[in-house]
Amino acid sequence: MKKKALYIAYAVSICLAIGFLSSFATQSSVNDWFTTLNKPSFNPPNWLFAPVWTVLYIMMGVAAGIVWAKGFYHLWVQTALYHFGFQLLLNAAWSIVFFGLKEPLLALFVIITLLIVLAITIKWFKVVSKPAAWLLVPYLLWVCFATVLNYKLWELN
Repeated sequence: MKKKALYIAYAVSICLAIGFLSSFATQSSVNDWFTTLNKPSFNPPNWLFAPVWTVLYIMMGVAAGIVWAKGFYHLWVQTALYHFGFQLLLNAAWSIVFFGLKEPLLALFVIITLLIVLAITIKWFKVVSKPAAWLLVPYLLWVCFATVLNYKLWELN
């Protein structure tokens, strides 16, 4: 049990660190460039994003820690965590492309790729641990919403 908690703690720390680092790109333009964009009626208030992402990063880390604790020597665990790492990098890349580079169309391609890799990640997590896979479902739903929002922001601007 201690080993599992340690893996979860490491994975949560990694996810929160990635979220924290990618927030630098977000903060660079959320209060200037982003405020000038035409937004759809369903655009959430800016204050909502940080708490939602914090909860999602924690859930992602718990899920990854559960999978990791199953034994990294196992091919299915390696495959699941490989996909997890790839989607985590795409997640960070989206913030850099959308907010840092201010390129909503390119960011749309990144987030669609993220959505595909995340779905594959969930599939592999399910092979290793069904509870871990379920922990990623809220994240998948949020990324689906963010994809639609990204599309509308590109379309309106």
